[in-house]
Amino acid sequence: MSNGDVSQGRRRFLIGATSVVGGVGVVGAAVPFVASWNPSAKAEAAGAPVTVNVSKIEPGQQITTEWRGKPVWIVRRTEQMLENIEKLNGEVKDPQSEAPQQPQYIEGIYRSIKPEIAVIVGLCTHLGCVPSYRPEVAPADLGEDWLGGFFCPCHGSHYDLAGRVYQAQPAPLNLEVPPYRYDDDVTLTIGLDPEAA
Repeated sequence: MSNGDVSQGRRRFLIGATSVVGGVGVVGAAVPFVASWNPSAKAEAAGAPVTVNVSKIEPGQQITTEWRGKPVWIVRRTEQMLENIEKLNGEVKDPQSEAPQQPQYIEGIYRSIKPEIAVIVGLCTHLGCVPSYRPEVAPADLGEDWLGGFFCPCHGSHYDLAGRVYQAQPAPLNLEVPPYRYDDDVTLTIGLDPEAA
């Protein structure tokens, strides 16, 4: 065996070993890079559907949950609240909710699947402030004509208990209704459409 054969063997070994180490390095660098393209667990959770049990909500009560980083209000409306919504058809900009601020399966003045349960995104359609829930009738600060609803303290927009904006308000549209469905009589899931939709 000559010196040239030993050098040639060493050279092949070094080239092979270097290629293997380099290949492992490229794969090691590529895996985290490609994995960074996937949304984070926090981002996935932020867009995930939210399930809420509505059986514990008292008549007239509002609860707030979060979906996609937005507050979502769930209100159990009383018979009186539903009657007051009907009385305001001539006072609101879009009484039949014809502007696309809700899924197609949400129709009519109550803007909900079940009239007694409202599901509304709690962000004003003017500049995104969070309105306050004001279910009382004729409070001193909102006037004798107030029949309950949502009041935006930022610029004074008024919404009824269906989230419909009154006429002559800074807000251009009704409050948004997110996609949602009932899984059973007391459980609703925000972020998923009904199977029939």
